Amino acid sequence: MINLSPKRSVSILVHILGWSMLSTVLLLLSPLSWRVDIPVEFWIRQVFMALLLIGIFYINMLWFVPKVLLKGKQLVYLVTIILGSILFLGLLIYADNFLHIPELMHKAFNPDEPYVQRPRRVSSDIFNVMLYLLTIGISTSVASVQKWQKDEALRRELDQQRINTELSYLKAQINPHFFFNTLNNIYALTNLDVKKAQEALLKLSRMMRYVLYENQKNETLLSREVSFINDYIELMKMRLTEKVTLNISIDEPKDDLVIAPMLLLPFMENTFKHGVSSQQQSEIMIKLEIMGTTVFFETRNHIFPVHVDSPEAKENGIGLVNTQRRLSLLYPDKHRLKFGKDEAKQEYWVNLTINLE
Repeated sequence: MINLSPKRSVSILVHILGWSMLSTVLLLLSPLSWRVDIPVEFWIRQVFMALLLIGIFYINMLWFVPKVLLKGKQLVYLVTIILGSILFLGLLIYADNFLHIPELMHKAFNPDEPYVQRPRRVSSDIFNVMLYLLTIGISTSVASVQKWQKDEALRRELDQQRINTELSYLKAQINPHFFFNTLNNIYALTNLDVKKAQEALLKLSRMMRYVLYENQKNETLLSREVSFINDYIELMKMRLTEKVTLNISIDEPKDDLVIAPMLLLPFMENTFKHGVSSQQQSEIMIKLEIMGTTVFFETRNHIFPVHVDSPEAKENGIGLVNTQRRLSLLYPDKHRLKFGKDEAKQEYWVNLTINLE
């Protein structure tokens, strides 16, 4: 037993209804309006012509257009269509003569007059050729649209595969330097405050679990992303001296909103990387506000030069570049990112708005 998909079943039903309507309008309605007793042979001829047109339609749509026209053989296609029209008309003339249609139709319309063979009516043959060309035109259009839809679906699939591959690559380029630094800080902390070191280690393991598992997904709960951010900030405090002032304001998500994982981390990494000095006073501001389905994220920090020999100096801003690319791929029309330097205040600022709807 053949199981047809709903889409396939609808397609077959549309073809059946289409041919039923076309056959009724072109081949049945006009003869039925003649108000004479039409011989059976005429209906046989009409059915034969309908079957011919159906065969021509599907041969052209399923084989001739894909194998000839869409392969760039336009001249061969045109010549074959012309020869096909001659063959189609010849088959109809043969059927008319074989079934004695001219004589039978003369008797139906003029029963009292003797039949005299006359030349065929040119208008009738022109009408038949027009039916043939209409069938060819419709089937060619259907085949071309199907080819375009197939190519478009393949293009979208390839684009999606490319995007997924690119996103996987971009997500993989998360700065590992933070984790190494944090481990070193925890190791140093074990000699000073074991309980605090245990808490820090728990936060780090929670973050590692998030990176390993949630980062493999396309989306994660915003609440989990916020927890990751909070853990990150708490661990970063271990590296800061009293010269650094933190101004942190992070909303707790109330709804089950989802967001791409690890999307905000590069901005915070950049803030702590460039906004901290061991000699000068500095302030770091991180704000995350949630209004409905919209997330507003902002960072501000003083600008301090990075030491040329540090690992951060060799990154060349790859994290921010990758994040911009991820935003353009994941939220093409649903985000607004602005960043720059305030030379007067010697500050670097980032404003990001994302609609998670």
